[in-house]
Amino acid sequence: MTQQNGYAKTAPTRAEVDTLKGATVLEFGTDWCGYCQGAQPHIAQGLAGAAPLVHMKIEDGPGRPLGRSFKVKLWPTLIFLRDGVELARVVRPTDARSVQEGVAALG
Repeated sequence: MTQQNGYAKTAPTRAEVDTLKGATVLEFGTDWCGYCQGAQPHIAQGLAGAAPLVHMKIEDGPGRPLGRSFKVKLWPTLIFLRDGVELARVVRPTDARSVQEGVAALG
């Protein structure tokens, strides 16, 4: 699994995301968000041992087009994609199981 620590300030375009190959998890949030910080252990545990996937942490907020294109309203929001197509979504995970269910949707 490829993962980054902080939320990236720059994001790919929606067109780039739509052409991604394989399993990808987009995590929208911010480094200063308390919900995002509190969810990190659940996210890490839920993604641990998952089949190879790319985990992209993307800073979200007003004027950020990628989050708006996915209609993200709360942080953190995890979007589970296979070949650029959304298969599952988890908003504000409070346990690893919800993240594991998102991973399972990737097949």
